[in-house]
Amino acid sequence: MDVVDALGVSWVDFAVPRPTTRTMTETTALIVAHGQPSDPDPAEAALTRFAARVAASVPGLSVHSATLAAPTRLEAVLEGLPETVPIYPLFMARGWFVTSALPRRLGGRANPILDPLGIDPDLPALIAAHLSTELEQRGWPVAESGLVLAAHGSGRSRNPSAVANGFAEHLRAHLPVARLSVGFVEEAPSITEAASGHGAMSLCLPFFACAGGHANEDVPQALEQAGYAGALLPVLGDLPPVPALIARRISEACR
Repeated sequence: MDVVDALGVSWVDFAVPRPTTRTMTETTALIVAHGQPSDPDPAEAALTRFAARVAASVPGLSVHSATLAAPTRLEAVLEGLPETVPIYPLFMARGWFVTSALPRRLGGRANPILDPLGIDPDLPALIAAHLSTELEQRGWPVAESGLVLAAHGSGRSRNPSAVANGFAEHLRAHLPVARLSVGFVEEAPSITEAASGHGAMSLCLPFFACAGGHANEDVPQALEQAGYAGALLPVLGDLPPVPALIARRISEACR
């Protein structure tokens, strides 16, 4: 029963906290990826699912997504977001798409663009731990196993291959496999050359942020041409530890 004083004030209003619909401040971010120009919708849907995995990694995190390949998708998402919302580029290098194409699509908006996935300083150790588990589950000793890093590369810029080779060097420091080779889709050495001579106790890690034509077609074809008998893993961006790493970077940027 309410207790009402002579002024008609119900003291229950002061004594009992009223429920609220928001229990924490929501952090919002936007993940942008390249996508698939020839068929944008499946890549867009895959990125939406990936963004949900990132959001689920941290309480109170809301993550939107858009690919550059889907016409007007990025602009439509940005219309509903303030310019304080950070953009996480789901790319492996700070290349043309991150430094030129994405800012141009933003127009005059001031949304901060974070560092892309591939140059995250914590990525090599994180992936090394995952690969170590992959080897252990197969019963393959690290010191007797091989690793093929299948990357994109570029015929015009040295930056993508420099990022992949730098990642490989840091990875080797955490995962001392018997042999680590790096090959590229668009430059030498090719993935076929890199994979040649690797034994059955080998892993191939596609150094890509998202699955697509290169990872789904070019990499398997190159491995087949090399007579590769090891295991082919999902692209790096789809590995289990990655969404939580991205969520952490977004949370840090929003502090």
